[in-house]
Formats: sequence, C-alpha cells, structure tokens
Amino acid sequence: MSVDHVEAVESGTEEAGTAVAAAAVRSYPVAPGVQLNVRSGPGTSYGIVRTLPAGSRVPIYCQTPGTTVTGPYGTSNIWDNISNGQYVSDAYVKTGSDGYVASRCG
Repeated sequence: MSVDHVEAVESGTEEAGTAVAAAAVRSYPVAPGVQLNVRSGPGTSYGIVRTLPAGSRVPIYCQTPGTTVTGPYGTSNIWDNISNGQYVSDAYVKTGSDGYVASRCG
C-alpha cells in the first residue's frame, strides 16, 4: 500500500489511514513445518532479523524482486514485505499464485 492511499483518507486521522491499510492486507500461510528466516531486505545476502516458527501466517504489504530462491512452492525471485524492513521469500509462502499478489514495493 502506498503512502498516497493513506493520505487520501478523508477523515485526516492517522488511525483511520492505518485501519484502511490493515483492512486491505491479506495474510498467507508459510509452508507447513518450515521455520522461515525473515531478512532485512529482498535477498539471501541480507541479514536475518528473526525466524518465524512453523505454522506461521504472514501479511504481505507489498512485493519486490530479489534473489531467486527455490522452496516448497517453486522457484521465485519475488520477496514479500511482511513488516517494515522485513522480507521473506515468496517461494515459502502459499499465495496460490506464481506471480505477484500484492502491489510492488516502491
């Protein structure tokens, strides 16, 4: 979701913009039995900031190309932004698509 969408909220309150952004974000399951590394950028060369436990679900705020990774859901260079400065490889997230399911990170 871009900043333009948040600013377009007519009520002018930050809380309203956040609620609109949260309502538009879908959550997806991580591959079963996988403890997934969360990285500081869209690639395997970025540092690991935390590890998600098996059975996790992740929100996808936006997606961006990065390092190509092979995982349970195929080979992909798409990385999912799950929080500010936190990315996971889309090859480990069951989105139901081989392509983008969210807007590109800008």
